[in-house]
Amino acid sequence: MTDDLKKQIESKQGSQGFIKVTDNPVQDLNDQQKVALNRKANALFNEGRIDMAERIFITTGYSDGLTRVGDVYAKKNEWLKALRMYLLAHNKRKSGPLIEKMSGLVSMMLKDEE
Repeated sequence: MTDDLKKQIESKQGSQGFIKVTDNPVQDLNDQQKVALNRKANALFNEGRIDMAERIFITTGYSDGLTRVGDVYAKKNEWLKALRMYLLAHNKRKSGPLIEKMSGLVSMMLKDEE
């Protein structure tokens, strides 16, 4: 990515950035509580209640669960939501290609503006 493109993106994204993420699971949970919550979230995920499972996985910081939620969003072509989950899960194997894809799209859009 060229410096000019980076500057253009930064000038258009605003102060909040494109994706708002938090990387801090709740620290007050002990291991038993995390296990119980992750089991509940897995059950919710399997029932198709992805939004509820997502909230719990974010709370516990369970990377496998976050990745699976990201996969659901990716299948629905909800790329920003998928990327957010992959970034929270620290899953570079899945976030990297999405970042490349999105940066290519943004690059094309910026070139069209010129």
